[in-house]
Amino acid sequence: MMKTQLSHDDKIHRISLFLKRRKSTTPLSLHKKAVSHEVPHPHDKKYTDEKLDVSDLNDILHIDVKKRICIAEPGVTFVDLVTATLKYELVPIVVPELKTITIGGAVAGCSIESMSYKHGGFHDSCLEYEVITATGDVLRCTPTNKNKLVFQMVHGTFGTLGIISKLTFKLIKAKPFVHVTYEKYGTLDDYKKAIWSHFTRKDVDFMDGIIHSPTEYVLSLGNFVDAAPYTHRYDWMRIYYLSTKKRKEDYLKTQDYFFRYDKGVTNVSPKSFLGRLLFGKFINSSTTLRMAQKFHKFIPETAIPITLDVFIPFSRANEFLNWYEDEIDFFPLWCVPYKRVRDYEWVNPSFLRKNNDKLYLDLAIYGMKRHDKNYYKLIEQELLKIGALKTLISGNEFSENDFWKIWNKKNFDKVKKITDPHNIFRDLYEKTCRASKGMGR
Repeated sequence: MMKTQLSHDDKIHRISLFLKRRKSTTPLSLHKKAVSHEVPHPHDKKYTDEKLDVSDLNDILHIDVKKRICIAEPGVTFVDLVTATLKYELVPIVVPELKTITIGGAVAGCSIESMSYKHGGFHDSCLEYEVITATGDVLRCTPTNKNKLVFQMVHGTFGTLGIISKLTFKLIKAKPFVHVTYEKYGTLDDYKKAIWSHFTRKDVDFMDGIIHSPTEYVLSLGNFVDAAPYTHRYDWMRIYYLSTKKRKEDYLKTQDYFFRYDKGVTNVSPKSFLGRLLFGKFINSSTTLRMAQKFHKFIPETAIPITLDVFIPFSRANEFLNWYEDEIDFFPLWCVPYKRVRDYEWVNPSFLRKNNDKLYLDLAIYGMKRHDKNYYKLIEQELLKIGALKTLISGNEFSENDFWKIWNKKNFDKVKKITDPHNIFRDLYEKTCRASKGMGR
């Protein structure tokens, strides 16, 4: 017997009713259909939390071709979203690199990609959210209505301020193929000059790169095109980041371009030729994460590679990378130029004032093995010195005092009183720095 498809309103009513009737103030986590793209933590408290099932919030509700707007539920994956919008020659303005990242997760974690040098993060393309509070109220949030602070603060706060249950966001015109050219540089200064030139001229559709070593920098520049003399895919034997060292140009179907890193950005698995030949078609970021989460009890914390993104103000890039080479010296790095679209409400204003840069470099460290040093702590201390940020998807060693030097506690607490007065979704510091390690509630 077929299961009846619930309407969006029916789904929201079910979730809201559950929250209104719930008497306990103990922490509550969400059960979702898609795999979480946060780095697994074997002792994370979320594994033993009571669960609220939101796995059916995964429908695309409407695509307005004329206005270039999409309305969808948070569990929609980017691979499904791109498949749907490409039928109308449209795509999201920012498409994160992994197929099963969800649009809700992209807002909660501030996902970026190679259109970010012009448009910021995916969250910067969003126009409206429906948010369900911990007490079961349903809020309509836009940048200009009475819930405007809620709208801004759900960005980058990992679900600690309520449940985003519907998103409205912009789309952009697309073509069937992407032509990528690879510019090669031998010094950081020359690399930065090229990035700045493209940033100011906005003369390409896509820009990201790979820093293969302190003397080998590749800038990948992409443009939508109507036709291609050939196309490559990077979903089996070919490894995209390695191809950037060898190739001068490349053509990919648009969907294949968006997910060229889906097998791993600089940490592709399996690594061996034979392993990829036998299993590479079936192993991707999602399967690896799903297995890690399923068997989390049996995985030592030290076995999980160091994975993080740091956002370095453009003017401090030389300073950071000189320090990084001396202290860390792990390459390659993924480099994604990122436009600072606004002074984000979730960042402490005094921290933002440390730098006035309009452009940041997101440098992503993926697949680094752990050694005797606490690299997360080392990097965090350096970031605090230079006014740079990091994502919270992985290991976090901040003291509570240092943490709130970066994130905006005043705004967080103000919204928390509205959306989660009994703290059942946990405080941002508690969730990302304590509960993830098995500490606290």
